[in-house]
Amino acid sequence: MTIDPKFYDVIVSPVITEKATTASEQNKVLFKVAAKATKPQIKEAVEKLFDVKVKSVNTLVRKGKTKAFRGTFGTQSDSKRAIVTLEEGHRIDVTTGL
Repeated sequence: MTIDPKFYDVIVSPVITEKATTASEQNKVLFKVAAKATKPQIKEAVEKLFDVKVKSVNTLVRKGKTKAFRGTFGTQSDSKRAIVTLEEGHRIDVTTGL
């Protein structure tokens, strides 16, 4: 079975934070996704790439912050994240990568 390369454009990377680790106990996985990705596209990409069944997808846009580094101000770009809830019995180990 070949995987369509467009799915790799939808899901940018997994989010590995303390909050994401806590969410994994409730069968949830966080991903950084493309800004124009829709919930059905995200659901399809996760199901095809990881061979799991997705229960629901929630999205949020994390607004970029202004940060100072050595006296120079810069702005982080906005990023879209998806909280993917998996069906019971399905698991994704994000530490292994794609």
